[in-house]
Amino acid sequence: MADYKLTVGGLGPGDAGLITRETWGRIEASQHILLRTRIHPTVEALDAAGISYETYDAFYENAEDFDELYEHIADDLLARASEMDVLYLVPGSPFVAERTVQLLRERAMEEGGSLEILPGMSFLEPLFAALSLDPVNGLSIVNAMDEDAVASPPAQDLIITQLYSRELASDLKIILMEHFPDTQEVIYLHHLALPDQRVRRIPLFELDWQEDIDHLTTIFIPYTSLFWENG
Repeated sequence: MADYKLTVGGLGPGDAGLITRETWGRIEASQHILLRTRIHPTVEALDAAGISYETYDAFYENAEDFDELYEHIADDLLARASEMDVLYLVPGSPFVAERTVQLLRERAMEEGGSLEILPGMSFLEPLFAALSLDPVNGLSIVNAMDEDAVASPPAQDLIITQLYSRELASDLKIILMEHFPDTQEVIYLHHLALPDQRVRRIPLFELDWQEDIDHLTTIFIPYTSLFWENG
């Protein structure tokens, strides 16, 4: 059985006020904090509070792909946790679209280590608020980099997340245009829960024309508006 203690928390969708009280209390009490990345708006709140931390941003430069990156982060976290109590912080919620946390859960189950994951707010709650959307009737959430999932016709409202660059948006547009008309309306959501939040309706062919695309960009396509070639 592995001998380590690791706690995972979420930094919320962007506004520091959306970090849970429990997670903030752990942040204030922890001596060893590691961030997957400091490129997230709520990190400014850590800096303002004088919180000390390390990040894995340098790992991004050396990894050949995201799979290798996330494996390296998980390996390093567990090695550190075997020597000291560690608090690992990720953007959003640890339970939503966070591959490193999935790997840590798998490893903890296999090795018997102590892994505590704190509940947190994801980007989904601000998205529901921005769109006045109740997901009770079903929702498909896919990663923009998962080409197979993007290309599969959904049977419910569709969210495509982690649309972090115009290059990725261009690739995504091409895949979607195999099934959607060029003028299919999509809802473009940028910097949810932040002061510069943007929600706008655009035709699909303009997706990669948006100059403000970054890692906090998501698109939403209501199921009622879908028009598939074979639908």
